[in-house]
Amino acid sequence: MPLTGTLKTLLIRGLLAGLIAGLLAGSVAFFIGEPHVDAAIAIEEANSAAEPHDDSGAVAGHSHGDEATEGHSHGDDALVSRDGQKGGLFLATALAGLALGAIFAATAHYARRVVDLPGPVLAVTLATAGWLAIEAVPFFKYPANPPAVGDPETINKRTLLWLAAVILGLAAIAAAAYVSKIVATQQFSVRLAAPVASFLVIVVLGYVLLPGVNEVGPDFPATLLWEFRLSSLATQATLWIGLGLAFAVLTDLATRQRSDAEKLSATR
Repeated sequence: MPLTGTLKTLLIRGLLAGLIAGLLAGSVAFFIGEPHVDAAIAIEEANSAAEPHDDSGAVAGHSHGDEATEGHSHGDDALVSRDGQKGGLFLATALAGLALGAIFAATAHYARRVVDLPGPVLAVTLATAGWLAIEAVPFFKYPANPPAVGDPETINKRTLLWLAAVILGLAAIAAAAYVSKIVATQQFSVRLAAPVASFLVIVVLGYVLLPGVNEVGPDFPATLLWEFRLSSLATQATLWIGLGLAFAVLTDLATRQRSDAEKLSATR
């Protein structure tokens, strides 16, 4: 059955699904990601302590305002302690889930006008497309880095490049959806291959045109780096999978309740 309900109903459903997904993602980040963050912070603080300092406490040869050489404060002098950061992790992922859920619901509201799919299938399809466009495509070009990796002076450049990768992902998904609609009457192999091929062509072309970024120092443990990146990918995958499945389940429940109410009304 196609997705039904007013925009307000879908928004409430999306907020609830987003909250569930955000808490699930927070749990993954806490239990899988935080140990790698702690290890990276320990390396960063050890490297900072090993740097030569002058009598004023600054790194020799650099001014106090040089953030690239001073490092970041994660310990007792930090504005928010590590315990506070870990506790706030669930709040942050819950808020992110709520915001994403609202956007997801609004997208589903307009997508149902052009896509003839059952409500739960539409939810899972949108979640998959969102994860590919907003997470997977940017990640495989510009993967997440832990503390102690990256030059603070290039953060604006890296942020813009990441946004460009997100736009690339959205463009690739849009092209795949358009091609899928064009070949909708073709045989199954064409309906499957054509959208995938269009998606891959655009992503590969974008990867070639976008500049690479590699600011990982030679002394940073490769195992820790990729464990952190994989945990980051797992957290985001949990967020999107949880959002899609929760929205699909809530949609299915709403559809059943509506069907039962109609049957009850018909018997009276």
